[in-house]
Amino acid sequence: MSNESTDGPTDDSRDAGDGDADEPADEEVVRTAAEAAEGVVFAHYDQSAVTDLDVTVTFEEGVLDVDVYLNAPDDPDPDAVAREAAETAGEAVDELFEA
Repeated sequence: MSNESTDGPTDDSRDAGDGDADEPADEEVVRTAAEAAEGVVFAHYDQSAVTDLDVTVTFEEGVLDVDVYLNAPDDPDPDAVAREAAETAGEAVDELFEA
């Protein structure tokens, strides 16, 4: 059994709107994206199996930037999980703006 982990940051940037008054607050956007990304990671791995997880979310001038760094066991592929987490975070924010 190998203890080696694949480390890899994943980045997903999106334009999430023009800043209308009916749109969610920036803090809500950031929280929604971070929770969605973490949810994907922990759907694939037990929390105890994740050596390191860093989800960084910024939302400035209508642009969402999600970076996911994941150090976890090789099965499933941590890079693929990190990409899925970043994409899911963007999709969750898109849904937030559509609501």
